[in-house]
Amino acid sequence: MASPHTRPCGCPDYDEARLALTRRALLGTALAGGAVALGPSLSGAGPSAYAVTGRSAAGLAAPGGSVLVLLSLRGAADGMSLVVPHGDPVYYAARPRLAIPHTALLAPDAMFGLHPALAPLLPMWQAGTLAAVHATGMATPNRSHFAAMEAIEDAAPGSRERTGWLNRLLGELPGTSPLQGTAMGNQAPTSLFGAQPAFVVNRVDQAKVAGADEEGRRLASLAHAWRGNDPMSRAVRDAIAGAQTFGAARDTPAGAPATAYPDSGLGRALSDVSRIVRSGVGTEVITVDQGDWDMHTDAGTLEWGDMRRNAGDLAASVAAFFADLGPAAERVTLVTLSEFGRRVRENDDYGTDHGFGNVMLVAGAGVRGGRYLGSWPGLSDTPDADLLVTTDYRSVLAEVVTRRFGVSVAQVFPGFAPQAVGVMA
Repeated sequence: MASPHTRPCGCPDYDEARLALTRRALLGTALAGGAVALGPSLSGAGPSAYAVTGRSAAGLAAPGGSVLVLLSLRGAADGMSLVVPHGDPVYYAARPRLAIPHTALLAPDAMFGLHPALAPLLPMWQAGTLAAVHATGMATPNRSHFAAMEAIEDAAPGSRERTGWLNRLLGELPGTSPLQGTAMGNQAPTSLFGAQPAFVVNRVDQAKVAGADEEGRRLASLAHAWRGNDPMSRAVRDAIAGAQTFGAARDTPAGAPATAYPDSGLGRALSDVSRIVRSGVGTEVITVDQGDWDMHTDAGTLEWGDMRRNAGDLAASVAAFFADLGPAAERVTLVTLSEFGRRVRENDDYGTDHGFGNVMLVAGAGVRGGRYLGSWPGLSDTPDADLLVTTDYRSVLAEVVTRRFGVSVAQVFPGFAPQAVGVMA
């Protein structure tokens, strides 16, 4: 069925947020094929003044340790379409056209069921390696894409220190390589910004020094040009060293046909993440983005629409990723996070508007899966009704990082007392 609507969602806040993220890319392909080592600003004066800096790429972490993949669903995913609260009658009253019929849901219990487009993930659910935590989010509503992305990735409300929670996690881990924290794409997310460096790479095969010759003349020239001890010189040397160390990932083949990924940005990114993990270069934290979740229009139904497309891409990409990892899957935990959720009521354009509470999916190593977790607050059918947040998203993340990395909650999420979620063994 064709979509009855064709106009874009028209959300300038989301467009501005994406533009601001893109501005963070500092070194381009001329240095290391789009690979960058990112750290704090040179001046320390402004939150958007990103610069390259870092540690020696020689100090790699143990290649067989735990790996966290943070998959950000950019644009505010509709968690009530991904994990459907079919047991709440308000859901069907508030969404007469968009609601997913309960007869079509996968793995239903008395309250929840999975969107049928998530079928590729059903084997993981049945095997107990995939769980959903509903009614998650920040403590207070924030419906600005830009502000919410910043807040949820800083994960330190009230703090004036410009440090992301993943950067704080890196500071608690042994090892001294910028490869330990890697962002897939062309910019580092707020979660990786801070004192610890991170490696940014668009594609694994591009993570090399552009134009390097076998005799090493270009590398020698670059080393001479950036031989100083200032932050920029150290950063350039680290970016080059990181790209060279990344050679093991470039040499690791892509997945077999049996684990074919969707031909999508997310599919390609997770294929590269699998190569990074399997190569043993010591990466422990990896960020990946999937966009286009800001569905003010054309979210659609089971027959057509952006929700079916995006959910299907998400499920097929994640399922292929874990299959591709092989034995390395025993080390990898993947968590989905979105800046906020959507309103309870559908709008007039087959979509939903900015809301509050959402769902988080947790998959892979250490997960106590096959369960719907969290406390359901019940829905209200009014024009401005939101799904209320009953589980702070940091409680989910805290359980993952403490169980998988053995770090202190106080260091990663300062001033936060997490509640028990039960998503991790």
